[in-house]
Amino acid sequence: MPSSPPRLLLVDDESSITDGLAPFLSRSGFEVRVAADGQAAWECVASWHPDILVSDVMMPVLDGRELVRRLRASGDRTPTILLTQVGESGERSAALEEGADDYLNKPFDPQELVARARAVLRRVAAGAAPLVTSQTLVADGLRLERPSRRAWRDGVELSLTPKAFQLLEYLMARPGEVHARERLLSALWGFDFATHTRAVDHRVAELRAALGDDATTPRYLETVPGVGYRFCAEVARA
Repeated sequence: MPSSPPRLLLVDDESSITDGLAPFLSRSGFEVRVAADGQAAWECVASWHPDILVSDVMMPVLDGRELVRRLRASGDRTPTILLTQVGESGERSAALEEGADDYLNKPFDPQELVARARAVLRRVAAGAAPLVTSQTLVADGLRLERPSRRAWRDGVELSLTPKAFQLLEYLMARPGEVHARERLLSALWGFDFATHTRAVDHRVAELRAALGDDATTPRYLETVPGVGYRFCAEVARA
C-alpha cells in the first residue's frame, strides 16, 4: 500500500495567501488544512495531528511565536516552519530560540517552502534532533554556543564578527544541505539582491580563515560550484 501524504497545517490570516498556497502544497504532495490564526491552529494540532506546521508570525488572536511556545511547553514537538517578514532579524532569531525548526522570509518562492518542509520532515524521519533549536552544536573539534554567541575550534576560541558567527550558526544547524548565496542573503541579511552575493563569499572567507579551513579540502565549509555552500562535517547536539 502506498504511504499516505504528510499532513501539513498552513496557518495564516491572509486568505489571499492561503487561497493560492494551499492548492500548490496539495499538488506538491501534502495533505493540507488551513487555519486562520494561532488559536485555530492550536485546536487543529490537537485534533488532526499534522506532520508539519507552517505558520505566519503576525496574526490576530494568537500569533505564530506564541503558538510555538505553547506547543513546546505542552511537550508537542510538531515540526514548525515560521514565515517572517524580510528584515526582521530579531523576529527570526527569537523564533528559532523559542522552538521553531526553520523560518522563511516573506515574500518567498513556494518551491522554497516545499523544499524546506521536505528537509525538515527528512530530519524527523531519520530521528535527527532539531539542531536549529539546540543551544550548543559540535562538529569535528568545533563547538558553537548560541546563548553566549561564542565558538571554539580544538579548544581555541574563535574571533568572529557577528555576521560571520550568524552564518556559521545557520550552516551548522543545517549540515549537508546546499545553501544558495541568494538564500543565505535572504535568511541572514534580510534582502534578495544578487549583486550582493559577494557579501556571503566574504563572510565564508572570514570563517575559513578563522577555522583554518582549506577550500580545496574542506573540513567544515564546502563550496558547491555555481550554487553556494554546505557545512560538510557531521554535527551533533552537545
